[in-house]
Amino acid sequence: MKAFFATLVRFSSSWTGTIVIVLLLIFFIAQAFTIPSRSMVGTLYEGDFLFVKKFSYGVPIPRIPWIELPVFPDLKGNGHIIEGARPQRGDIVVFIPPHSPKQYYVKRTFAVGGDEVVFTPKGLYLHPREGNDYVLEHYKDENLIEVGGKIFVFDPYFAKHFGVNNHGGHSAFFEMSALYQGTLLANKSPYQYTQEKRGIAMEPIIHNEQIEFFRTRIAEDEFFMIGDNRNNSEDSRFWGSVPYKNIIGKPWFTYFSMNLAGSIESGATHDTRQRYSVRWERMFKGIDGLEELARIHANDHNQPPMSIASDTSRQISMRTLDSK
Repeated sequence: MKAFFATLVRFSSSWTGTIVIVLLLIFFIAQAFTIPSRSMVGTLYEGDFLFVKKFSYGVPIPRIPWIELPVFPDLKGNGHIIEGARPQRGDIVVFIPPHSPKQYYVKRTFAVGGDEVVFTPKGLYLHPREGNDYVLEHYKDENLIEVGGKIFVFDPYFAKHFGVNNHGGHSAFFEMSALYQGTLLANKSPYQYTQEKRGIAMEPIIHNEQIEFFRTRIAEDEFFMIGDNRNNSEDSRFWGSVPYKNIIGKPWFTYFSMNLAGSIESGATHDTRQRYSVRWERMFKGIDGLEELARIHANDHNQPPMSIASDTSRQISMRTLDSK
C-alpha cells in the first residue's frame, strides 16, 4: 500500500500527472467560466469569474477545453455520462445554447417541460404544467391573468430573487415584434435562429393587426432559460428552449470579480479609473450570497423587487387576453 501511495504521489507531482488531475477536475467536478455580458445583471455581473459545479444535474459528457470536442460518444442520447436531476424553476444554470454548440451560456430557468409561457409588453407570465389549481394554491397573492382558460402568474421570480428586473423599459417585447414583422416582409421564416441570423421562438398572438402577446409551450425535458436582466438578454424567447442534453451544471461560487468597461453600476462606462477595479464584496460568494447582495442593493436604493411600469400590486388581477 505504501508503494502504491508513493507511486501516486510521484505521478501527481509530474507534468503528466498534473495535467491528468486538472482535466479530471474540469471534466467531472468544476470548471472556471467568466461572465462576458450583462444579461444576468443584477445577479451575475459581467466580469464575474466563477466555478461551475458540473455534477449538479448528472455528469455531462466531458469536452476538451477551448475546442469543445466531446471526449466520449453520446451513447444515451442525453448528453450525460450519468443522468441526474433536472433543473428546477428558478435555478440558475450553465448550458450550451441550441444554436451555438461551442459556447456556454448562463441564465435562470423560467419554465420546465410542460409549462406554458406568455410574454406581453409588461413582462413574462408562467402557467405551470401542474395546472390552474396549483397556480391558485401557490401564487394566490401574485398578479394573475387568464388566457384561453389557463391561469398564468406574472414572473414568479421577482419576489424571491432580487436580481431579477425589468429595468430599461420593455424593449425585448418590441424587439421580438420587429424581428417577426421584418422577417415576414423579407419572405423568410421568423422562427429560425442561427449564429448568422436572429429569430424568435414564441408564437405571436395577433389581434386587430397588432401583436398582443407571444406564447409558447415547453417541450418535455427542455427548459426555458431567461436572463435576470429581462430586457437586455438574448435568451429562450429568441433561440428556443434548452434540452437536457445541453445542460452543464450550475454556478458554484465566484473566485474573482472586477468592473469592466460596460459596468454601468460602477460608472466605468465614462470613468476609466473605475475599469478593472476589483469588486471585493462579490469574492467567494455562491448564488445565495450574490442574491443577498442584490437584496441589499435594492433596499439601499429603495427599489421594489418588481420594477415594471404598472400592474405591480400584489393583489390578484384576473383578466382574459384574446387568444385568437
